[in-house]
Amino acid sequence: MTTPTELHFIYDGKTIDASVDQLVIAGWTGRDTAAVEEHIAELEAIGVARPPATPCFYRASASLLTQAPSIQALGVGSSGEAECFMLAAQGDLWVGVGSDHTDRVVEAFDVTVSKQMCAKPVGANLWRHADVADHWDDLILRSYATTDGARRLYQEGSIAALKPPGELIEGYRDGGALEPGTLMFGGTLAVIGDVGGADRFEVEIYDPKRDTSLNHAYDIQALPGAI
Repeated sequence: MTTPTELHFIYDGKTIDASVDQLVIAGWTGRDTAAVEEHIAELEAIGVARPPATPCFYRASASLLTQAPSIQALGVGSSGEAECFMLAAQGDLWVGVGSDHTDRVVEAFDVTVSKQMCAKPVGANLWRHADVADHWDDLILRSYATTDGARRLYQEGSIAALKPPGELIEGYRDGGALEPGTLMFGGTLAVIGDVGGADRFEVEIYDPKRDTSLNHAYDIQALPGAI
């Protein structure tokens, strides 16, 4: 029997408790299928296996989810990815922001295994999906990476570049709704510059219509190899 991960969120000043027993990471979620195919071909050329489908859905342990202000990762070969997530809890569908923190060394030879290698930080604040569904494509996803005290914009763009929640959920559930206790990451945007690790990573979803944001930040402690 799976032991769920207990997470505690905030919506409109109220606590939303969630027992998460399924973590799903949607990959290759871009709406521009030609651009997705081009990126797959680029990765194939350097030895990364083609995904079984686009989008595809990686299952990972719900125990990887964390709201802690810091995580530990092996070495310096991991980095964050700003993503929105969808959460089915308390009879509703919620939207939050998190990071699909991934080991890039492992990703080069097995994407599925790499998804299981690192903690998955998620922010404490939520929106109801119904709050933003009518202007979903207006949302902006961004992240910042800080290394040796220097903070830089790492990702920024319209969430309209990614498939919307309903389409991802229907694809995963063959037309059904997310099961209660499921948290699904919805994909990420291209990096500005080079992919790389950081000492601190910040993620944000900004809603310009309501001039409000969901934010989360966490520090990364690099662990040494065997000593």
